[in-house]
Amino acid sequence: MLKKMLLTLPVICLLFIADAQELNTPAPSPPQTIKQNFALSSIELSYSRPGMKGRKVFGDLVPFGKVWRTGANSATTITFGDDVTIGGTKVPKGEYGLLTIPDKDNWTVIITKQLDVTNPTAYKAENDVAKATVKAMTMKDPVETFTMQFANIKAGSCELHIMWENTAVALPITTDVDSKVMAQINESMNKDNHPYFESALYYMTNGKDLNQALAWFDKAAAQQPDAFWVEHQRANCLAKLGKKDLAKASAQKSKELATKAGNDDYVRLNDKLLLQLK
Repeated sequence: MLKKMLLTLPVICLLFIADAQELNTPAPSPPQTIKQNFALSSIELSYSRPGMKGRKVFGDLVPFGKVWRTGANSATTITFGDDVTIGGTKVPKGEYGLLTIPDKDNWTVIITKQLDVTNPTAYKAENDVAKATVKAMTMKDPVETFTMQFANIKAGSCELHIMWENTAVALPITTDVDSKVMAQINESMNKDNHPYFESALYYMTNGKDLNQALAWFDKAAAQQPDAFWVEHQRANCLAKLGKKDLAKASAQKSKELATKAGNDDYVRLNDKLLLQLK
């Protein structure tokens, strides 16, 4: 009996070891992937997020003047769905490594072909695609967990914000979206199904020819007589052109159409526009 028990002990130990190997615990620096729609495509950022945990970060845990992976664990990567410009340099669409060199007053942000830099010795400057110097800003309230996010997003520009401890930096990113949209508009106007409303809205909101925008709004309204949203933007265009009486009539018509359709949002938008036109 004793011999049989001794023989089964190794099997029991192996079962305990197998169970221990399956232990699942939270990651100390959890990874995050964020995807931001930008211009006509998107930007995707993958990084790991360490915490302060009572430590002094910049100038200590993250030394000044040295290349930093800009996160923890694996290398930080950023993927551009279209060509962008960073620090005055055009960056072709694709996946890149994102590195930084923090300093007290300014940071250097590096876009590199290297996708595996996790320590300064692995960094090779000859693989740089773009570099930008950005100002280090002091935040009143500390950020416990290392955070990156996209902000100030406009049609052709945005910023990558990097924040930890009491420090924040903002990296400007731009892209030439206007020429692409204009090319689409020019091409589409030579086809049977003309995108009058979308083209007019782009012209109006991007400071282009308002008379051309109004002509397209007129055609869009003729195509969709009950489209209160089209009539509302037509009223906005008339207002921008200084045609106040026509703008009032258009806003009133849009309000009536929106009321009939049960769309309270556009009723309020038209009421607001009518007040501005008094």
